[in-house]
Amino acid sequence: MFPKSLEDIKTKYLKDECIRIEKKIEELRKISQQEPNIAKIAEEEISDLERQKNSLIEQAESLLQSKNQEEESKSIIFEIRAGTGGEEASLFAFDLAKMYEKYSAKKNWKFQKLNESKTELNGYKEAVFEISGPEVYKKLKNESGVHRIQRIPSTEKSGRIHTSTASIVVLPEKKYEDIEIKPEDLEIGFTRAGGPGGQNVNKVETAVRILHKPSQIVVVSQNERSQQRNKEKALDILKAKISDLKKQKDEKKLSKERKQQIGTQDRSEKIRTYNILQDRVTDHRLKKSWHNIENIFEGNIDSIIESFE
Repeated sequence: MFPKSLEDIKTKYLKDECIRIEKKIEELRKISQQEPNIAKIAEEEISDLERQKNSLIEQAESLLQSKNQEEESKSIIFEIRAGTGGEEASLFAFDLAKMYEKYSAKKNWKFQKLNESKTELNGYKEAVFEISGPEVYKKLKNESGVHRIQRIPSTEKSGRIHTSTASIVVLPEKKYEDIEIKPEDLEIGFTRAGGPGGQNVNKVETAVRILHKPSQIVVVSQNERSQQRNKEKALDILKAKISDLKKQKDEKKLSKERKQQIGTQDRSEKIRTYNILQDRVTDHRLKKSWHNIENIFEGNIDSIIESFE
């Protein structure tokens, strides 16, 4: 089964704690009936446990509400980065970007490029997109992770199979009232928007680069027409990244509290393999495969996406 969201993990943890507390309350009530001399002490402890249980229920309800808000998010930040495999990994990252762009077109979603860094062969070192439309986060949230491809590159003369990777991060765009970003924590720079190989594509410094010093997160936005719009978009991305970082820290903390890993998956683990020679795509979380890779790269990934629903 594929990994649960952080909200699901926490909710299960809170539910287990409620069950534990309820059992403890039941035990204390039995003891109170059997031994009247300690009934007062037992009742005090029961009252304290009832307060703990109510607090856990409130936390669970808040988490479920937060999850529902994310599920309803109609706009996401979609990042793709080349991993291991050199130029071939960059070309794979570009292929994935095109696949999701075509899928978005079929869904009538808006697919907007915010930033890109290309190689000489027009592969993607990294690229950031904003995708907007109904159920966009719900549909694409499970695409986060490391994707792997096995194929013979067009530049490979000996016919040797190469294995390359690219990573994807999907972040819901929403209101982040609880995230405070202090102006003094930001280092903001303005440059000209760049093209492949570092080539400048305009003469005005509209591209914005923001470094958040406490977290060392760097974001770039260069595809808006004005410097101000690029700055606003970069700040939106930064808030989404800080929120995601906080989630990951909470997830690690929760795992330690439970003394075991409960359904989490590190992004360094591969989630899907595209084997060109065998014409097969395999999702390792579902342990399920699909054929006709050429059709899949044309954006026909509904069967994969819907397997998670």
